[in-house]
Amino acid sequence: MAREDFSFFHSLRVRWAEVDMQGIVFNGHYLTYFDVAFTEYWRATGLPSVLQQAQEGRELFARKSTIEYQAPARFDDMLDIGVRCASLGRTSVRFVLEIHLGDQHLISGELVYVYADTAVRKGVPIPERWREVLARFEKVAPSAS
Repeated sequence: MAREDFSFFHSLRVRWAEVDMQGIVFNGHYLTYFDVAFTEYWRATGLPSVLQQAQEGRELFARKSTIEYQAPARFDDMLDIGVRCASLGRTSVRFVLEIHLGDQHLISGELVYVYADTAVRKGVPIPERWREVLARFEKVAPSAS
């Protein structure tokens, strides 16, 4: 995916606690980086927070996460993490993420969530307002899935 396709980036500096003795980020920290960037993306959209969703008895449940490594991040690197809503299904939403160091693309990933009723743990339709907000927020409109 082209860096220009992302309308949202979150910057993050690699900390010492996240690297091995060679100064390279441990693999598991990339999912944490994705989670941090996704949280800030969601906040930027203005859609209901996880606390507001929980009060309404509905939440986004994680369904799938993937990571593909091209190159490692290292201690003290300043990373830019792009987040983009790539597709919206009836009850699910797929986000693509990329981690960049300057112009170098280091990591690709995907997060899939299902919008669900927390009492019965079953998917429910994503609100139309969310679809409208996400479509306006993105440079490239999310596809239907």
